[in-house]
Amino acid sequence: MLLRIRGDTADEAGFSLIELMIVLVIIGIGTAAISLSMAPDPAQELRREAHDLVRRLAVAQNEVRVDGRVIAWQADGTGYRFARGTWRAVPGSAIPAVSTLGSLDTFGADDELRPRQWRVAPVDVTPAGPILLTSEPMGTAWQLALRHAGATVTIRRDAAGGYEVR
Repeated sequence: MLLRIRGDTADEAGFSLIELMIVLVIIGIGTAAISLSMAPDPAQELRREAHDLVRRLAVAQNEVRVDGRVIAWQADGTGYRFARGTWRAVPGSAIPAVSTLGSLDTFGADDELRPRQWRVAPVDVTPAGPILLTSEPMGTAWQLALRHAGATVTIRRDAAGGYEVR
């Protein structure tokens, strides 16, 4: 604090309350402008979607091992679903193209396996066909590519059933 002495009286030199309020308003406006200009990273949201999907695929795989019935996972641009039924694989495909024989259980009341909407729709999924989860301890390795707003995330499953998100 600076003091100036004029004769017999001392005056304090400093900032007035109005000057301090103006500085705080300017700082607030600058902070708001910076926070509004920061857009969410579409790749980060897509990675989070992929990690959630990997967790649900593992839950479905465990369900298949307990129940013995095949579960298929299928997606479109708006979301994905798991379905349990009687499936027949069509030969000659790395990720089996399948057809159903009978009615499907789509896990409507199951918190983990119920149909889901993508949080960052639309998401382009390659390959578009269904993926079968079977009770076999060793299976076919496969990979999925999820694309949204120029970002791509890949989910890989190895033959032993381990998942990796890239």
